[in-house]
Order: sequence, then C-alpha cells, then structure tokens
Amino acid sequence: MLHILFFGQTREIIGLDGIEVEGEFRSAEAIRRHLSLQGDKWELALERGKLLVAINQTLSSLESAVKPGDEIAFFPPVTGG
Repeated sequence: MLHILFFGQTREIIGLDGIEVEGEFRSAEAIRRHLSLQGDKWELALERGKLLVAINQTLSSLESAVKPGDEIAFFPPVTGG
C-alpha cells in the first residue's frame, strides 16, 4: 500500500488531504497517471509539468522508483513574491 498526500492547490482541486492506493507502481509518474484517470478534477490537479513530488519527505523526480509503504506527496511548485 502507498500513502498519497496532496498539498496546496492540488489538495484544493481534489478535495482530499490524502488517500491510500493498492497496486504495483514502478514510479511516482505511474501513480500520477493512475490517479489522473479518476476524473477531470484529478487530471487537472495532477497535470504533468505543474507538479512536484516528494517520496518519503524527500523532493524527487516523477521518474523516481516507489515501493510499498512509501509516502508520496504531490504539490504545486511554490513561488515567492
């Protein structure tokens, strides 16, 4: 099982703080694609190119490997002003 967390605008669009996902996924990108198929708001919130990912609280690339028990957090890039 994977623990998926959502932050910022990603969380606001999806309407959830997090979910748990069962299945075999090779990368954070595979999870992103899987979740994007859940509907329009998921696709919008998890749009590639507008998303950062952390695996076990370490900033990672979408191509990074994941394993059962990992915590994967999706969030938008943060900008300052």
